[in-house]
Amino acid sequence: MGNINKLADKRVLITAGAQGIGESISKHFIDSGAHVAIHYFSSQDKAKELMEYALKKGQKAVIIKGDLTKEEDANVLVEKTIEALGGLDILINNAGSLVARKMLNEIGTEFWYKVMDINLTSMMFVTRAAAPYLAKNENSSIVNLASLAGRKGGHPGSLAYATSKGAILTYTRALSTELGAQGTRVNAVAPGLILGTLFHDTHTTKESADATIAGIPIQRAGNVGDVARAVLYLASEYDGFITGATLDINGGVYNM
Repeated sequence: MGNINKLADKRVLITAGAQGIGESISKHFIDSGAHVAIHYFSSQDKAKELMEYALKKGQKAVIIKGDLTKEEDANVLVEKTIEALGGLDILINNAGSLVARKMLNEIGTEFWYKVMDINLTSMMFVTRAAAPYLAKNENSSIVNLASLAGRKGGHPGSLAYATSKGAILTYTRALSTELGAQGTRVNAVAPGLILGTLFHDTHTTKESADATIAGIPIQRAGNVGDVARAVLYLASEYDGFITGATLDINGGVYNM
């Protein structure tokens, strides 16, 4: 519990923090005593539940709607976070989507840009707006959500998504060198098959999931809590020595 206790009274912004992995991350931070700003795009009801949960525990909480592919919305998100929480210690860049499975010959220019904007450009917008506030602290932390697809290339039809998630791995390494001097560590997590999320409910068949699980050394799929705990570990080490790293969360199906 030592690492978790280090999160008490920390001010955290979680993008897409009201569904799937993001919801679990938000809940874990709240349970760790952190003050939270929860961004959402469509999951307003769940965002309100999380906010009320935090407020009942005596912690600061705010929910903010926005389309993070729009620079203005990203800037407003950070501004409202600072206004509500009084500062920022930790940024969790969780927003992202596969959108749809499309092979190379099916990918149009608009679709390609849409996937890149949702997964990568939005992350840059939010991080660029948040970095000056993170720098106000002696130590601060950013955790980016990548994917096993960024390591392996994903299943057929994941070309655009996997490419964007692979870019996040490099983005994380590059940003860690830029922000290290200001006391901000930057790391990423790369989840594998995490069932019980809208992502896999929408884009992964039971047959595909079963085939993937058969190749996982620990013989099970992951769950949202598996990812949330890893994110909290990296975030709680805000004064630690880990930066520029990606933590793989896939049951041992891929490692390097």
